[in-house]
Amino acid sequence: MERVRTILTPRYPYPHEHSQHAVIAVVVGCLFFISSDNMHTLIQKLDSNIKWWSMYACLLGFFYFFSSPFIRKTIKPSYSNFSRWYVAWILIAALYHLPSFQSMGVDMRMNLSLFLTIYFASVAFLVVFHIVFLGLWYIGLVARVAGKRPEILTIIQNCAVLSIACCVFYSHCGNRAILRKKSFERRNSSWFSFSSWKKEERNTWLSKFLHMHELKDQVCSSWFAPVGSASDYPLLSKWVFYGEVELVCSGSCAGPSDEISPIYSLWATFIGLYMANYVVERSTGWALTHPQSVPEYEKLKKEMKPNFLDMVPWYSGTSADLFKTVFDLLVSVTLFVGRFDMRMMQAAMTRVQDEALKEDLLYDHFSEKENFWFDFMADTGDGGNSSYAVARLLAQPSIHIKNGGPVRTLPRGNLLLIGGDLAYPNPSEFTYERRLFCPFEYAFQPPPWYKPEHIAVNKPEVPSGVSELTLYDGPQCFIIPGNHDWFDGLHTFMRYICHKNWLGGWFLPQKRSYFALQLPKGWWIFGLDQALHGDIDVYQFKFFAELIKSKVREDDSVIVMTHEPSWLLDWYWNDVSGKNVSHLICDYLNGRCKLRMAGDLHHYMRHSFVPSDKPVYVQHLLVNGCGGAFLHPTHVFNNFKKFCGTSYENKAAYPSFEDSSRIALGNILKFRKKNWQFDFIGGIIYFILVFSMFPQCKLDHILQGDSWFGQLQGFFSAMWSAFMYMLEHSYVSLVGTLSLLMASYLFIPSKMSRKRRLMIGVLHVSAHMTAALILMLLLELGIETCIRHGLLATSGYHTLYEWYRTVENEHFPDPTGLRSRIEQWTFGLYPACIKYLMSAFDVPEVMAVTRNTICKKGLESLSRGSAIIYYASVFLYFWVFSTPVVSLVFGSYLYICINWLHIHFDEAFSSLRIANYKAFTRFHITDDGDLEVFTLAVDKVPKEWKLDPDWDGEPKQAQQMSHSRMFPSKWSAAVMQQDPISTVRIVDQFVIPKNTANPCSPSNK
Repeated sequence: MERVRTILTPRYPYPHEHSQHAVIAVVVGCLFFISSDNMHTLIQKLDSNIKWWSMYACLLGFFYFFSSPFIRKTIKPSYSNFSRWYVAWILIAALYHLPSFQSMGVDMRMNLSLFLTIYFASVAFLVVFHIVFLGLWYIGLVARVAGKRPEILTIIQNCAVLSIACCVFYSHCGNRAILRKKSFERRNSSWFSFSSWKKEERNTWLSKFLHMHELKDQVCSSWFAPVGSASDYPLLSKWVFYGEVELVCSGSCAGPSDEISPIYSLWATFIGLYMANYVVERSTGWALTHPQSVPEYEKLKKEMKPNFLDMVPWYSGTSADLFKTVFDLLVSVTLFVGRFDMRMMQAAMTRVQDEALKEDLLYDHFSEKENFWFDFMADTGDGGNSSYAVARLLAQPSIHIKNGGPVRTLPRGNLLLIGGDLAYPNPSEFTYERRLFCPFEYAFQPPPWYKPEHIAVNKPEVPSGVSELTLYDGPQCFIIPGNHDWFDGLHTFMRYICHKNWLGGWFLPQKRSYFALQLPKGWWIFGLDQALHGDIDVYQFKFFAELIKSKVREDDSVIVMTHEPSWLLDWYWNDVSGKNVSHLICDYLNGRCKLRMAGDLHHYMRHSFVPSDKPVYVQHLLVNGCGGAFLHPTHVFNNFKKFCGTSYENKAAYPSFEDSSRIALGNILKFRKKNWQFDFIGGIIYFILVFSMFPQCKLDHILQGDSWFGQLQGFFSAMWSAFMYMLEHSYVSLVGTLSLLMASYLFIPSKMSRKRRLMIGVLHVSAHMTAALILMLLLELGIETCIRHGLLATSGYHTLYEWYRTVENEHFPDPTGLRSRIEQWTFGLYPACIKYLMSAFDVPEVMAVTRNTICKKGLESLSRGSAIIYYASVFLYFWVFSTPVVSLVFGSYLYICINWLHIHFDEAFSSLRIANYKAFTRFHITDDGDLEVFTLAVDKVPKEWKLDPDWDGEPKQAQQMSHSRMFPSKWSAAVMQQDPISTVRIVDQFVIPKNTANPCSPSNK
């Protein structure tokens, strides 16, 4: 009943209600009328030649694959919405030239032209109506709520539904004016006069229901019959169109018919219903039943469901953020690296006295804590769902996990460490607020007095009632920047991290981009800022070197936190980076570094040292970049074994090597679904590759082949001829091919030899070139086939409009000259607009006519404007054909490279935009000083969230902090079994003993 109540009394604000119900009514009507005809006659009426079946299959197949990524997506003013309208436009323009949908009761040409005419007239009429209605509101003749302007998209939607309904009616009922002897009986008789039915009549009705053709005729003649003749409405006699004469009366019917057109009657009925509904709702009903305004409703809707951003589309050809990211990166590499460094400015602003170091860079307020827990995560701020899932787990007072035994309780960390890359794709006010702060504040609300615009100038600004940082018992957060945070020279990071007090409910005492934390039981954390070149600067090195000499004891243990895992990346790229970091660890810490942890790679991997006689400078190497960004593969790094002369073995990988390799298969199957905005680039590239080969005028040897093998041989011969023409005579396509080859060569990672890069680049471009040539020939063969069968290139430009005017004069009588009067009153605008609107659906005809001209007289016979129109028409269809194919070829290339050659690990997985496989690491310093390490992971991230009833029902005090609440997170998964709290599991667990002998000490060498 709740579902029925929702349908009958929808909660959406005006003006979408009646238009949605109209859509449902039109769809039901279409299904009824189409089912009334014999569907199987479609097969009988189609040409028996297999080429028509092949053409329909290819055409509809390409259009389906082009539009498949947009199915079930929300209609928004975006590329997705544009593609829907684009596909509908050129698909209809192609279908109405092909045989033959008459067997389904659908004349594509007639329906298309009639739809455009009714649609244009409806839009013009309703626009005038709304202007008049607003004028009446302005002078005070209607209610105040009438002043709310209607959405133009609603008018367009209603006009489209109305026009489709009229076209469906005309397809199955025509424009017949039925003359009967007793019109009064016709008007008062009805199929719904159930009270006067007898048993025999009911049986007759049932028998007719079984004969759909008879029932359809009754529907046309009774249910939707014209409202009467023009003589019944003398005031409207000059403002209506008339129906065709069909004599069904016995005897003779004197005089010509003056019956009103049933199409006109149906259109006028719909328009009248819309106007009446609009007037009533805007004057009284809407104000009473919808007290909330549209903005208020939208605000309420957002409060009931989080408005998270989707994963970053890295292969988008239309994203301004990505172009800005490239620009910022170029500026940062050119300007900041080696010339201006924010870390140098921080060092200049920091006094070198010991007390100043303690305040700005060294934090020792954790050193006396007992039972200390802390968390580590990195690479958050991508998709809102994944970032919130991790933040929700971090915010819980405790996590209860049953890991093959008794339930283990892991309390929330007193400290949260974030290893960089806080927002993607570039650091900005928008990305930091929407991709970082928004999920974290939903998971762990900031204190009630928090103001987003506040700038902290004298950190740490501890909460009211707390005298010093040591006494604050809430969770705190320290963050190092990653390479993405440096794209703007660290400006956004300094503003939002170093000069703000709160990240959600986590307190931010941090003042600089690097720091040292003294933890209990002799543990230390060094947070290093590697900027864009993967190493620390000399001032940062000096601070940590002096700190080690003065503060770190010989039996202390140090955790070094960096953004980049140089041990894996140096092995992968066969490079050496981070020399200052290595110098600090090997020569200054000298074996006291028990753990190095980093992010940057969006997976989890842990390597532990293999005991040997050689010195061990770092015991464990941990990578955990699963904080919210897209997934990276693990199997690419399977063979890593050695770092700084020490052998290591892999102890854990998440996802596993087998799962990682399997996930890469998604590049073949899902590349375009995940990266449909890549169409903008891919379609243009393919068109440039074959631009100079249009048109193909000599295709006789393919179409006149004696067998399939002969036709196939002729097809490949034409491909080779087109390729040789490109090499010998083309300019645009040749330059495009060479440019693509150069780009493919540069795209391949430099770790491979030049010879292998060139070979892979040639194979990659050859695959794209072959696909583009096949698509070009398929398009040309389709056009040539239609020309030979007289379906195209028969009438020239404006074919649809000229045909429709002929049919309109024949089937829509206008004895009063209404069309001429409208044309005169609109100064010729009425037929001109419809003429050029219909010409938009003559794209195949324009393409065929111009193609014939080029084949007969040469390209030079065309004017520049005609040539532009021809190539634009070709591009409209070739783009639809090419975009699914270019994505398939490129996705296959990425799959082969990542699984066979182990290259493109970043490109091959950023394309998949995987929000699943998220993790963070929780540490515990025991009473004995040992470090327990737990890595917690969620395999599947929820996509739908709802208001958490526990959070909503928990009593809230006025100044209550989030860390004192039992349920700190606002949203829970829509399906409770999928909530991260229910699905989290431990994927790795180990202990780093405190009291182990220094592996670098003389006694252990």
